[in-house]
Amino acid sequence: MAALRGPRAFAPRALARALLWRWRPNPLRRRSDRFEAWIVLAMWLLAVLAGTLAGLWATRSVEENFARERVEWRPVVALLTERAPGTAAGSEHVWAEVRWPAPDGSVHRGQTRVGPGSDPGTPVTVWTDARGHLVTRPATESQASLRAALIGTLVGVSAAVVPLAGGRLAQGFLVRRRLDRWDEEWERVGPQWRWKTG
Repeated sequence: MAALRGPRAFAPRALARALLWRWRPNPLRRRSDRFEAWIVLAMWLLAVLAGTLAGLWATRSVEENFARERVEWRPVVALLTERAPGTAAGSEHVWAEVRWPAPDGSVHRGQTRVGPGSDPGTPVTVWTDARGHLVTRPATESQASLRAALIGTLVGVSAAVVPLAGGRLAQGFLVRRRLDRWDEEWERVGPQWRWKTG
């Protein structure tokens, strides 16, 4: 029984008391204190709600975009139109011009990275969108999930900052107003104290 009386036994109660101090009855609590308590509560609820909804929306939107890219983007065999710069002994890929047929039958040209020293007419695989324009290789499902989660987290945190900043501005306004009132009261009461002590 002695172990239950230690400081850990009352930790949840003390934590609740510390978090809810603005809501407890107190004869010194002003109307502005209650108003500030509601602002703090609304600020945190809006931050959680806005952050969660914006993060989920962004994640879903990015995942749908990556899924659409995986469906629409196709690999196409392109042919080099010129000799690639460098020598075959080089290990790094170089930029060279290639041409490939578009879905409408027209021939498109662009640049992609190829092995150094490659001869004209060498086939190279490139990725194109539905209109036949060059694009990067689409993200795999795992890459898309990771990117979508990161973007969703960033958007969610950014959206949560807006209500938090608004709440802090409102709190700052209340603090300035409270200080102004204290100054007014001190101007009225201060001279009476000097009179009594003098």
